[in-house]
Amino acid sequence: MDTKTKADHFRSLHQGPRALLIANAWDAGSARIFAGLGFQAIATSSGACAGVLGRRDGRITRAEALEHSRSLAAATDLPVSADLEKGFGDRPEDAAETIRLAGGTGLVGGSIEDSSGDKDRPIFDAGLATERIAAAVAAARSLPFAFSLTARCESHLWGPADLDDTIRRLQSYERAGADVLMAPGLPDLDAVRKVCASLTKPFSFMVGIKGKSFSVAELEAAGVKRISFATSLFRAALAGAMDASREILDKGTFTYLDRGPGDVAKYWD
Repeated sequence: MDTKTKADHFRSLHQGPRALLIANAWDAGSARIFAGLGFQAIATSSGACAGVLGRRDGRITRAEALEHSRSLAAATDLPVSADLEKGFGDRPEDAAETIRLAGGTGLVGGSIEDSSGDKDRPIFDAGLATERIAAAVAAARSLPFAFSLTARCESHLWGPADLDDTIRRLQSYERAGADVLMAPGLPDLDAVRKVCASLTKPFSFMVGIKGKSFSVAELEAAGVKRISFATSLFRAALAGAMDASREILDKGTFTYLDRGPGDVAKYWD
């Protein structure tokens, strides 16, 4: 499937009667497993990408993120969308350049967030944040296929967590041309419903935070059109490996072999 066809298919997946479940892979092998299990689209996770390199989230370069994205996009015929953090720079031009480069990796979508990485001012001023999204949208529209731009409001992760401000920001990003909106860390389903009702474009919910993750049925009923899992699948895989390792080191036994996932190699070349 060529990139244009994947991109068109990815857009259509946001318009179905059910929410799109998009699996966050951390390498080509996991992307193929998720495809084989039946997911319809794949996403990257900046945290998982950093974790594979032995680093914390936010400590990878644009070149590393794009190479990671390229490897996932090449691993499967499913559409792949990338977590591109803040666009690897503060200026609107930086966000635009990141999207322009992403368009050459096989990705059909990507997100730009409004978190700054500055502990004193963790969220960009609303005006600058909107300019950054507008620049990213312009870059997306310049590509020869329908690249889906997701705009993320990060206030509920980094503060101040004001739902009214989050809604105003998401509406501003929507007016700037974003195709999908996202606000990780919303506190409850009532907040999810309010956000979804305030938008005309699809809203993507991020599962992965304890106490702030809800069932697919609940999220669909609230109006969510896409559900991603951040680093949670990657963390689950590491948890399994750590449990098995502790069994070996502490007990000298290998009962973890009896609860393994089966023949995962069938998903690979």
